Amino acid sequence: MPAFKTLDHLTDIAGKRVLVRVDLNVPVADGKVTDKTRIERVAPTILELSEKGAKVILLAHFGRPKGEPVADMSLSLITSAVEEVLGHTVHFSSEAIGEKSADAVAAMKNGDILLLENTRFHKGEETNDATFAQDLAKNGDIYINDAFSAAHRAHASTEGLARHLPAYAGRTMQAELEALEKGLGAPARPVVAIVGGAKVSSKIDLLMNLVKKVDALVIGGGMANTFLAARGTNVGKSLCEHDLAETAKQIMIEAATAGCAIVLPEDGVVAREFKANAENEVVDINAIPEDAMVLDVGPKSVEVIKGWISRAETLVWNGPLGAFEIAPFDKATVAAAQHAAECTKAGKLVSVAGGGDTVAALNHAGVADDFTYISTAGGAFLEWMEGKVLPGVAILHEHK
Repeated sequence: MPAFKTLDHLTDIAGKRVLVRVDLNVPVADGKVTDKTRIERVAPTILELSEKGAKVILLAHFGRPKGEPVADMSLSLITSAVEEVLGHTVHFSSEAIGEKSADAVAAMKNGDILLLENTRFHKGEETNDATFAQDLAKNGDIYINDAFSAAHRAHASTEGLARHLPAYAGRTMQAELEALEKGLGAPARPVVAIVGGAKVSSKIDLLMNLVKKVDALVIGGGMANTFLAARGTNVGKSLCEHDLAETAKQIMIEAATAGCAIVLPEDGVVAREFKANAENEVVDINAIPEDAMVLDVGPKSVEVIKGWISRAETLVWNGPLGAFEIAPFDKATVAAAQHAAECTKAGKLVSVAGGGDTVAALNHAGVADDFTYISTAGGAFLEWMEGKVLPGVAILHEHK
């Protein structure tokens, strides 16, 4: 049993007003939603509640209006996209609290779906103001959080509401938490983590936490250069945070103390310019030309990484191994991702990945659907990997 209540704990909810916090912060261009992934993720929870006769009232934010109404951040702009995904009429209230929202809720029939206006139009949302949370709670009998991506924020609609109503995790939140538990909470060992991306500075807490929890940490991307330089390797003109050499050394010391293997590139693909199809060559990591930069890990390193993935029972992945956005510097990321997907499909590996660049890289490799779980949560996923408490999750545990 999970350490939080889910929809499985809800019975006889026909006619109940159910406030559901969802993530509808989707990209919009020229008035149209360009990526409906987040809407698709929360659809199962919304439809299940509607089919059981609940009055489903959706709470969400959109953009950063900073506590004031902003016309181009109104959720009315995406209501039609939500209807398309759900295949269901979605009513809209131009207020999240107050008389208009109360009237809209009062007019609902069993099974109806109502979207309230952007919660961040009110200053009390981001300050987690108790009065604002109480005003939100007036429209509901039950609270469900299905927005893991906002769970690292202690906002009124993500944390405060759970102090006023019976609180449950929606299907997306449930799936995310169960996957993350398999990833780092109580994983099958050996556990291998792949961490890439440009800079060590943005992932110091993450790396410090991971070396204490995993059996091997594969470091790729630009941040690998910082570790290589700290070890005394000349990285030429590669992206490198030389001022973080001592931090990198400390992470390697922590890893050695914890018995975590640090896996750095043994060869690299170098080029003199950062552009698609730039002239490039593979060199030993200790023979990087002074006028070149490493833009991907080399084939020898890829085989080493695939070996670690093959030995693993659990894989946690955040960040690409190279400049995957431009060919041919996507080869290592694609090869490692495809190997992880093969191991997952064969039932040999639990693979959990997350972060914007990671999702894009796995989609690019054509394997996103083959991983055990892919988180679209961004900041919340990163903070979870850093070992931080997520307020929106912690409050659900309290309710258990």
